[in-house]
Amino acid sequence: MSESVRLEPAAEGDLPEIVALSNWAYRGTGPQSSWTVESYLEGERTTEAVLRADLAAAPGAQVLIWRDAAGELQGHCWLEPSPHQVWYLGLLSVRPDRQDRKLGRTLLTAAEDYAKARGARRIQMTVINVRDTLIAWYERRGYALTGEVRPFPYGDQRFGRPTRDDLSFVVLERAL
Repeated sequence: MSESVRLEPAAEGDLPEIVALSNWAYRGTGPQSSWTVESYLEGERTTEAVLRADLAAAPGAQVLIWRDAAGELQGHCWLEPSPHQVWYLGLLSVRPDRQDRKLGRTLLTAAEDYAKARGARRIQMTVINVRDTLIAWYERRGYALTGEVRPFPYGDQRFGRPTRDDLSFVVLERAL
């Protein structure tokens, strides 16, 4: 897909669509569910209240949205600058019903370009350790496991209810 991607900071009015797409991409079920669905977590991936709170807690962060020419939300991501020009990328989500069009890699490249144009030298992300297929997808795009492992926030219902007790986050990073 060679579609041009223009990322724009999300506005308050975009939050319902962002939440809906995040929940569809991360927790959706049925024939149009994503290959990246987190089947070992129950409940919503996020809510408007959680997203607002996360943005308020990280003043430099923003959710960037990608709309097609008709104005339909195609995807979004969280980008947060941090010290030493290492930016955090999270909540990367694209429409599950259009994943066969390479939307994920298109959005990932656009997010990397956006961060690089603003001074980022590296992108870092966390992925739940049992998501082998997703980790491999990021590795094919130049990300590498750093060896750092962070604890999963058991007891914090903001991310859903885990159905297993062996979850953690692995850290991946890529030079830009």
